Amino acid sequence: MNSHPPDRLSRTDQMRRVTLVATYELGRQPFGLASPAAWLREAGVEVTTLDLSREPFRSDIFDRDLVAFHLPMHTATRLAVPVIRHLRAVWPETPVCAYGLYAPLNEPVLRELGVEHVLGGEFEEALLGLVLDPSCPTAEPHPPRLPRLRFRVPDRRGLPRLDRYAALQCPSGGRRVVGYTEASRGCKYHCRHCPVVPVYDGQFRVVPRKVVLSDVRAQVEAGAQHITFGDPDFFNGVGHAVAIVKALGREFPGVTYDVTIKVEHLVRYSDHLRTLRDTGCVFVVTAAESVDDTVLARLDKGHTQAEFERVVARCRVEGVALVPTFIPFTPWTTVSGYLELLETIYRLDLVESVAPVQLSLRLLLPRGSRLLEQKQLSRDATLKSFDEGRLVFPWQHRDPVVDQLQTNVADLVGRGLLSDRAALFRGIWGLAARCLGPGASPSPPLVPARATVPYLNEPWYC
Repeated sequence: MNSHPPDRLSRTDQMRRVTLVATYELGRQPFGLASPAAWLREAGVEVTTLDLSREPFRSDIFDRDLVAFHLPMHTATRLAVPVIRHLRAVWPETPVCAYGLYAPLNEPVLRELGVEHVLGGEFEEALLGLVLDPSCPTAEPHPPRLPRLRFRVPDRRGLPRLDRYAALQCPSGGRRVVGYTEASRGCKYHCRHCPVVPVYDGQFRVVPRKVVLSDVRAQVEAGAQHITFGDPDFFNGVGHAVAIVKALGREFPGVTYDVTIKVEHLVRYSDHLRTLRDTGCVFVVTAAESVDDTVLARLDKGHTQAEFERVVARCRVEGVALVPTFIPFTPWTTVSGYLELLETIYRLDLVESVAPVQLSLRLLLPRGSRLLEQKQLSRDATLKSFDEGRLVFPWQHRDPVVDQLQTNVADLVGRGLLSDRAALFRGIWGLAARCLGPGASPSPPLVPARATVPYLNEPWYC
């Protein structure tokens, strides 16, 4: 059932004051603040936004009717914890809300910190209802069916300028100002490691084309030269997505964009790659995760290594750069398997397309992860109790060499986040090769000079 806008505050009501806080959104101007801000301001609420990834802490904006933290990812949630703890200590009477994907996943920890209200997916209407009538029961963090909202155009007033966020680094050496929007939310699929799944459970919501294009238009007017579509999978609603990029290409022929599409959809809808290219798409992010079919099956990714390689080839033919992401360290990773991943990246000429941080990532097991349903997981790794500081179930690999390799790779990448990708790749290869022992280590490859691959200049963290 479609939602309807709650009543606006009457002239006799005291204006409510709300502060919306973001801690980190991958170097993007926070959509998770701009979207609810539009709903709240439309109803006459005074909204202050604070993006702690780009702005200093301001103590004067926490004595409010409500302070709400957007928690879209693991890193953002960990960064929010000390801020929430400080808020509860200094302003104990201020009501606190947490909303977004990682809020319901971490509800027990958040409640212990003193967060009164926890909202999951499709949170805008529930957040507005909470502000207008605090006596109403809080919406369920895990409702069986998420509402179908009447989306508003995000209101970005008060947020830092777009040019203070991550930029598109062009092969020519120039940079383009980046905006961010969403054409859809949720996902139809149930990949076992994905944080979208516990909240949306296969549900998928389309943002009307008019709203998306209005948001793009406002950001272009504010200086955006490139748009990131942050949909979990842009081709979940392929007809909707194609219509949007065609309209974008007609209205903003000089504006480029990037999207995220799963390998399975790139195989199924490969005929649309040319449309993406012709409408300004400069790269497609795809969560390849692994080149080991056993690992891909454990993650329930819906594709194989062979299909991933087909997609790489097809994107190259169509002139669309592919940017694969990986989770290289899992309970099923072996040193030889890790080297096979590096060899595949090298063989497919993807060295410059893969951010080095992607080669260091370790599988996260937050609360709600579908991987925890697998009995085999506890046989393949040593699984520990939930760590409330790290907000995960820690695990140890059965081979300590693999865990040490992950630590070494993470250290190397951490010291050289802005270093040449090819040089870092060669260093990572050397670390992995040495784990195989004397006489068994292949020589690190000579990586060619940087290819012409555009990329966002913010390290990718989850």
